[in-house]
Amino acid sequence: MTGFRSGVVAVVGRPNVGKSTLVNRLVGEKVAIVSDKPQTTRRDIRAIWTTDEAQVVFTDTPGFHKPRTLLGARLNDLVGDAVTGVDVIVLVVDGHMGVGRGDAFVYAKQVAGEPEATKICVVNKIDRLAHTKVVPQLAAAQALGDWDEIVPVSAAVGDGVEELRAVLLSHLPEGPALFPDGEITDQPLEVRLTELVREQALAVTREEVPHSVAVVIDEMDREGNLTKVHASIVVERDSQKGILIGHGGQTLKTIGTKAREQMEPLLGTKVYLDLHVKVMKEWQRDPKALDRLGF
Repeated sequence: MTGFRSGVVAVVGRPNVGKSTLVNRLVGEKVAIVSDKPQTTRRDIRAIWTTDEAQVVFTDTPGFHKPRTLLGARLNDLVGDAVTGVDVIVLVVDGHMGVGRGDAFVYAKQVAGEPEATKICVVNKIDRLAHTKVVPQLAAAQALGDWDEIVPVSAAVGDGVEELRAVLLSHLPEGPALFPDGEITDQPLEVRLTELVREQALAVTREEVPHSVAVVIDEMDREGNLTKVHASIVVERDSQKGILIGHGGQTLKTIGTKAREQMEPLLGTKVYLDLHVKVMKEWQRDPKALDRLGF
């Protein structure tokens, strides 16, 4: 395919800077779950954007941070793996909260050591900045390191996204598509379903509970136009189990209803979703538990 461009773009940054929202906006579909809780992304999720002229494979990564658990250390390892050998590294920074030392830490650990990759800094959340505050944040981003491009965007409302797409395409090499046309992610279906449940669990919990939530699919069967999904929400303590179940089971019912609404268009069928909450003591620090949960 003469002139066709393709490549891999790793999207990195601190927790909660809007990486997943940006990736979803770039591909035009919801591939990664989003929430306002740090460490929402726990996998290196590949999202695929294909046009007649190009294919871009975005790798959405967990927020890079100073880990306090074995899970955190493993998530950081995913980021390191994701930036190795890619065509472009995009460092996303939060222009609203301000570019700072945490962003410099990510640049030093995950961007600077990949000399062959094109390096782009995306200053996100400019919609939440007064006009006079944008240029200072762009200057702060420039000072982080050696960039090929700096692009201001708002992933939430779409400002600057078309410009970012054009910049990315200009830095990709010519080559064939890496995935078949029509695919938008390489995530297994069961993983996508667990993430939809976890997204809703994150939406209704606070403080330490979101970090302690994992989801596994126990069983899934399709019968005609109905898919039966049996899943477990895993937490670390009995008190967290009580929070997720809620008074009279109402919180768990809310999680299930909203997750089912997201599952049905993905599966193309009606969904019967059966949720249970299980306690797995200190699973974030237990290597065997992490292995069982797919981390």
